[in-house]
Amino acid sequence: MAAHAHSHSHDHGHDHDHSHGLFGHHHDHTPKIDNLNAAFIIGIILNSAFVIIEVIMGFITHSLSLLTDAGHNLSDVAGLALALLAFKLTKVSSNKQYTYGYKRSTIIVSFFNAVILFASVGVIAYEAIIRFMQPAEVQGGTMAWVALIGIAINGITAWLFVKGKDGDLNVKGAYLHMAMDAIVSFGVVISGLIIYFTKLYWIDSVVSLIIAIVILKGTWSLLKDSLRLEMDGVPKEMDLEKIKAELLKGKGVVDVHHMHVWALSTTENALTAHLVIAPESLPLFDDIKHDLRHKLQHMDINHSTFEPEFADEDCKHQDC
Repeated sequence: MAAHAHSHSHDHGHDHDHSHGLFGHHHDHTPKIDNLNAAFIIGIILNSAFVIIEVIMGFITHSLSLLTDAGHNLSDVAGLALALLAFKLTKVSSNKQYTYGYKRSTIIVSFFNAVILFASVGVIAYEAIIRFMQPAEVQGGTMAWVALIGIAINGITAWLFVKGKDGDLNVKGAYLHMAMDAIVSFGVVISGLIIYFTKLYWIDSVVSLIIAIVILKGTWSLLKDSLRLEMDGVPKEMDLEKIKAELLKGKGVVDVHHMHVWALSTTENALTAHLVIAPESLPLFDDIKHDLRHKLQHMDINHSTFEPEFADEDCKHQDC
């Protein structure tokens, strides 16, 4: 949001300084979208190609595990495409209707991603149970070979997201999906080999159900985290007590209350707080504010708004 890289303090003490270049430093905690851009595009191309191979081979070999894995990989392609779209939207500057721009779309996308995965798990489990009752003949050897290709493709794609995964929920989602897919493909290789040597066709269904459980486990945390951000909850890695302690270290800050921390996007966090200032320090409020904002940027809070109060005034209002 380069458009906001200036400060405008109103008469009543609200301050909306979004400057990222304080004291000559430049703090940019958002992952570099350009490197990720390439990672997402390569991931989408590789996985789309693999989905096509898996579907064709799944029908040829009569393997539900392969078709199941193809469905899962297809939901990954959708997830990667949605995440890429969300990143593009974060670069759209703010306007009169959306004063923060479209940053929040990244949160909505990570939530949809989790929902898509949950839906695919339902379909997989249903198919596996039906097939368990009536096992079909499966070509285990071919199934194992196709799944081996899957391990390579998922492994490469997961590696593309390793660097950015801790900075953003969507990148973490992409990384988790790909890493899980590699594990899932490994399971399909094992089951393909067992079927090839033993002709126990029901193993195909069992592997499909195990895949479903693995997906479910990984998706649950993604759903929880994205729903928390969607509801303006405090981002998981934020410690309110620590943040408050940091604000109280500010010169002349006597107390802090009405502190709110929430996520603007999967990479940016915001804070508003009332700072109770000792009367003699009030003329220094601008310096106090800049100092605190600088500290908060080290704690991954990119946008902070402070309202000063006199230490000797009694805050009786509910909304103050």
